[in-house]
Amino acid sequence: MPFKKIEPTKLSNAVITQIELLILRGILKPGDRLPSERELSDKLGVSRPSLRAAVADLQKKGLLESRAGAGIFVADVLGSAFSQGLITLFSNHDEAVFDYVSFRRDMEGLAAERAATFGSDTDLQVIAEIFEKMQAAHSKRNATEEAALDAAFHLAIIEASHNVIMLHMMRSMYQLLREGVFYNRQMMFKQKTTRGTLLNQHRAINDALQNRDPKGARLAVEEHLTYVEGSLAQQQKFEQQEAIAQQRLDHERTR
Repeated sequence: MPFKKIEPTKLSNAVITQIELLILRGILKPGDRLPSERELSDKLGVSRPSLRAAVADLQKKGLLESRAGAGIFVADVLGSAFSQGLITLFSNHDEAVFDYVSFRRDMEGLAAERAATFGSDTDLQVIAEIFEKMQAAHSKRNATEEAALDAAFHLAIIEASHNVIMLHMMRSMYQLLREGVFYNRQMMFKQKTTRGTLLNQHRAINDALQNRDPKGARLAVEEHLTYVEGSLAQQQKFEQQEAIAQQRLDHERTR
């Protein structure tokens, strides 16, 4: 007979599965601190020894890390997406900047289309609330805050697409962007001519999502990133021209 005795599942394995799924689905993010051992064992309804066994296993897998005197944190699992050598290449060559924007346009356009179709009402509410914060930050003229909310807005759309592969890939890309590998995002929010345009573009994206218009959402994202691409090209041209002008000035002063 093709039957086997059912083995009881260890409580630690159930804890491992739950934490793994929270990380996979992007609910627990790199750098997030887990509750204290006592609090977490109470929340999960398991003994501390079972919890310790689960945490130890997840640390071996590289998903959690212990920081002396601070607690247990979700490991920076995004760091393995790109080698340091490749990151250096990205930062040293302008070609990577425009390939990056092109990649984002393709992936985020698809993510917006999926979010308008598959996102729950709660997903769309998250996006709407982030956009409200973007509007509030716009009036403060705080480039750092605006840049951070810009990233949060786009990542919320990717989360609402409910594709975990896309989620972790794009989180990795955004991490490099935050570190200034591709370009300085804050510069775009310091320019008077672009700030209002960017806010209006994000409004168009949010409106299409709230109206559950997949094609409209995709088009709004693509138009936004095409604008970003053009702005970056303009900025590069300006910097090249300024460098040449500086050479002329230096030469004139030595005559």
